[in-house]
Amino acid sequence: MANNNNTLVVPQAKAALNQIKLEVAQELGIPLQPNGYNGNLATRDAGAIGGHITKRLVQIAEQQLTGYTR
Repeated sequence: MANNNNTLVVPQAKAALNQIKLEVAQELGIPLQPNGYNGNLATRDAGAIGGHITKRLVQIAEQQLTGYTR
């Protein structure tokens, strides 16, 4: 079994991160399982979701730092 050492600095952010994950997956046309288990997801698809999540989080941080919205 894998050991998950990824702990959130702000545990209350988990719901928001899950929402972003679902939105990104839907935008990319990648189906995610409603029960949360996605072990059958291709590595390429998981990487695409993660990359787009990171891009979106950077955009949100930039907007908050500069007050600029695109």
